[in-house]
Amino acid sequence: MKRFVLVLMVLAMVAPLFAVGEKEVSGKVTLRVLHYADATTPGYSVEKKIWDDFRAANPDIELVYEELFNEPFHQKVEAYAAAGKLPDVMYMWPSGRSSTLYNKKLIKDLSPLLASTKGKYLPTTVVPQMGSIIGELPLTITNSHMVYLNTKLLAQLGLSEPKTYADLVAMVPVAKAAGIEVVLMAAKDDWVMQSCLFSMISGRVAGDKFIDDVLAGKAKFTDKPFVDALTVVANMVKDGVMPKNVLQISYGEGPALFAAGKCLMYIDGDWRAGAFITDPTTGKALISPTDQKNVKLTVFPAIPGEKISGSSSTIVGTGFGMNANIKSGSKEEAAAWKLISYMTSPAVAKQRLETGAFGRASWIGVTSDKLEPIQQANAAFSAAAGSYVLDGVLDAKVYTPINIGLQEIVLGIKTPAQVAADTQKAFEDWKANK
Repeated sequence: MKRFVLVLMVLAMVAPLFAVGEKEVSGKVTLRVLHYADATTPGYSVEKKIWDDFRAANPDIELVYEELFNEPFHQKVEAYAAAGKLPDVMYMWPSGRSSTLYNKKLIKDLSPLLASTKGKYLPTTVVPQMGSIIGELPLTITNSHMVYLNTKLLAQLGLSEPKTYADLVAMVPVAKAAGIEVVLMAAKDDWVMQSCLFSMISGRVAGDKFIDDVLAGKAKFTDKPFVDALTVVANMVKDGVMPKNVLQISYGEGPALFAAGKCLMYIDGDWRAGAFITDPTTGKALISPTDQKNVKLTVFPAIPGEKISGSSSTIVGTGFGMNANIKSGSKEEAAAWKLISYMTSPAVAKQRLETGAFGRASWIGVTSDKLEPIQQANAAFSAAAGSYVLDGVLDAKVYTPINIGLQEIVLGIKTPAQVAADTQKAFEDWKANK
């Protein structure tokens, strides 16, 4: 009975898209598309225009279009994959969050199609992804960890930019007296703390080689380096640097709290800079261009015991991939590739750059003279080093216990050692059932 109900639920999730897709359009190629977009963000009208422009320029291609955001998007992808009904073109990650698509070989390798674009993309963006293929054409290079620092508020409180973790701890009583927090982040969704904070900590304290060794069976998540990395998060809560209520802040709420001066430092990815700029539809910004000059984009201060300093967690950006069932050389493949490559083209990349969707484009040489101060800072941002984004190198069955475990550490439900043990067990179970 449970299995029957599950099947009905999956069918219910996929039905809306395919009910529309059944329509035959004479003389046209029909592509089913699943996009990842948030209609509430500044610049959404530009994103909509990008798609409208493609439709207008390609009347021979009919798009059966659907968009979702955050966890509902990922849940829908898994439902489509389980039903064997993936869209023709879909927004994707280079690994982790799209691991099902790679592991089950549900997407095409775009490498042959990229042959004609040699020299047009940043070399670091067109490298093999999960499964040693290029499953999606990246829009950008992503720093999943960035600190948004309110320098004006620091000065008002008589504080200076923290250089070490000890400096952060020393700021706590001053911030508390002013009724604000030192660090906030929107960690209600479990991926945020892992991707935007802990991946950086893991890279500095444990190191990428340690993760490589775990994957190769030469080390374990229960070893000291990984437990020490988890302990940094526990200490942030214990020392008052970060409050437990970050787990109550939804992803949509976080930027407004920082803009309202509720914290000295806000932690997110580089893509979140776009939340603060002027919305072209309303003409309003969470932080005005003038006040954006009081926001410094940087990284977390030095952590005790770190092996590398000043680093962020970095990964090839997201982009669009193609259903493996589309036949090579077919008109469907040509249409799908036209759409995918259009999404990284200079004209489109410039528009997305201006909306703050990312800080730098994968297409070489794309820039704009319309960037607001926080966007200019994002485009110029450079960390001293880059380390793994954990959900980019680990399977979902392995990084999910980390995601949940970090929240359990913040709540005081589990110790770093217990979360490390949970992660190691999940890794061993995953490896045994690969």
